[in-house]
Amino acid sequence: SVPVICIDIARSLFVHKSPGGYFRRIGSSKREMAAEFLARLFQERSQSRVIRFDESVVPRTLPEHLDEELTRRFLREDAELTEDTLHKLRIVAADEEDVVRLTLAGVLLCTQQPQQWMPHAYIQAVSYAGERTDVNYQTDARDIEGPLDEQVAEALHFVRRNMLVRATKVTARVDQPQFSERAVFEALVNAVAHRDYSMGGSRVRLHMFGDRLELYVPGALANTLSPDSLHLRQANRNELIVSLLARCPAPAGLGRTHLMDRRGDGVPIIREECQQLAGRLPEYSLIDDSELRLVIWAAQPN
Repeated sequence: SVPVICIDIARSLFVHKSPGGYFRRIGSSKREMAAEFLARLFQERSQSRVIRFDESVVPRTLPEHLDEELTRRFLREDAELTEDTLHKLRIVAADEEDVVRLTLAGVLLCTQQPQQWMPHAYIQAVSYAGERTDVNYQTDARDIEGPLDEQVAEALHFVRRNMLVRATKVTARVDQPQFSERAVFEALVNAVAHRDYSMGGSRVRLHMFGDRLELYVPGALANTLSPDSLHLRQANRNELIVSLLARCPAPAGLGRTHLMDRRGDGVPIIREECQQLAGRLPEYSLIDDSELRLVIWAAQPN
């Protein structure tokens, strides 16, 4: 007998290009895709990737991968955890073969380790002594994983742990933080809520320096937004993720009961907090139309 190796490759969420072009398997041979077929494929993928990517099913996931405690927080107290309930929450959906899978939002918020299926969905946090990126002056670093709300909490803890606090004394001692925790919190929530999860290999990057904090968020701005209009307009790339984050409790002392409130006041809060503490507005910019960079300036010594 001749040994046979069978490899089952799950359907991808993306369109992949090999070194020789775009090909598809027909029987035992591969053929280059015709222009019309390729156009239809891109259109099909765009419907899930751009419009409602967070509701797309994630290959190789199953309902049993859900963490019951994480999932129940999105249900009413008297609701039963049934497949029908999960479908209504859009945490699960049927794939093309009618197999029930987790959606991207379900993976990111209802599993203990989303990175098992979405390895790029994490925050890379690094703290530097000084004002430039230099591994020799790196003082702390951590890859922050887990459900999105836990990533926000842990990233905020990272900033608190590495942030300088200056003491001033006029009539009494007053501690002046290096950065506004509320501004950092709002920026982190926006980052995990609005980043483009279809960009494989890209993660949220948080860099701390002596004079500033930088946050890099994968993806171009949604729906004709520009860096200059972020505080004036609102657009959600991931409607389902935003909806679920609006049900997650926020850490105490940050002016919110839940991570998001759907009013779109995150950027105005960041601007106000930065102006008040540092005396200058934060700076938003786009890098190659594929990554948003936010700079939050440190407080100036009094």
